[in-house]
Amino acid sequence: MQPLALYIHWPFCLSKCPYCDFNSHVRERIPEAAIIAALRAELRYEAARLGPRRLGSIFFGGGTPSLMAPTSVAALIDDAAGLFAIDPEIEITLEANPTSVEAARFVGYRAAGVNRVSMGVQSLDDAALRFLGRTHSSADAMTAVRLARDIFPRVSFDLIYARPGQSHADWQAELSRALAVGLDHLSLYQLTIEPGTQFATRYARAEFALPDDDEAAALYDATGEIAARYGLHAYEISNYARPGQESRHNLAYWRYQDYAGIGPGAHGRIAIGDQLRATRRHRAPEEWAQRVQNAGHGMAEEQAVEPDERAREAVLMGLRLTEGIDSAAFFARTQRRLADLLDPAILDQAVLADYINVTPTHLIATAEGRKRLDALLAALLN
Repeated sequence: MQPLALYIHWPFCLSKCPYCDFNSHVRERIPEAAIIAALRAELRYEAARLGPRRLGSIFFGGGTPSLMAPTSVAALIDDAAGLFAIDPEIEITLEANPTSVEAARFVGYRAAGVNRVSMGVQSLDDAALRFLGRTHSSADAMTAVRLARDIFPRVSFDLIYARPGQSHADWQAELSRALAVGLDHLSLYQLTIEPGTQFATRYARAEFALPDDDEAAALYDATGEIAARYGLHAYEISNYARPGQESRHNLAYWRYQDYAGIGPGAHGRIAIGDQLRATRRHRAPEEWAQRVQNAGHGMAEEQAVEPDERAREAVLMGLRLTEGIDSAAFFARTQRRLADLLDPAILDQAVLADYINVTPTHLIATAEGRKRLDALLAALLN
């Protein structure tokens, strides 16, 4: 079997960013001991029902996992190592915010076993950081990134582009400044308006405007060009890496492999026997913790993923990747032939338009196809 990817969700932040629709919560006092105890209990539950598995990655996401004490992170990593066989090349990632208080914990996280940190920088422009609701400055961010590079073998950080009023020249300068640090991985996201966020309310009131589609597309194109100058290439729609430095954990999602999710609101796709099970934990931290105390897990929903649904999900995820979809791996996972899911006339048109490449072994969305992926998928899938 492919290695298992383990996602651990830490649900708390110091403040809620106005663009964020993730399952994150602000509390006056974070009940860390109770949450860690529940995470450890849920990890034991998941390991018991999955049986012997090799663990290829652990990802601490959130929320803001760098609010956890290093001893808490160490306890969860140690538990995982005792419950699963550990891949010798295991990737252990922790998301962090670049404030000086959290950066001071980096040595403790490295000692706990974290070997990759993903930093929520979001911008290197102070005015943009204020607009995005971030509590750090660009100077804080660069200091934390340099510290992380000295401590962790692998460092990534996120930036958000297509912000209000952002020019092509502004983005080129900002991205070049980020890449000059010498990172091996970047996640670069276009700002979008998500329902239920503070930005959704403000955008509806016309308090700000976003670049139009042509402007956003130009910024996206510039992103790939500038990243390539520094040796980073797109391996997924929003992710750029030096060869061999791709996020192994996230590749498990996009390649539609097994991943277990524990913690409030965490999702999973795990093979149990001959079934693929979709899992979802309860979102509210306190309710989730109470369920774990009562039943050993905080499951809100679990259901079998039928072969047709597996196939659709695998296409939706796999075409995000530059490598595309491996036809043999697709059949092994879904028991469906890739060609049977696709409208042949639309596929022919997409190939002629240079949106799709079809090889004897792979279905690949080209760079132009990935820019139009939502519309392309809507037309392609039967």
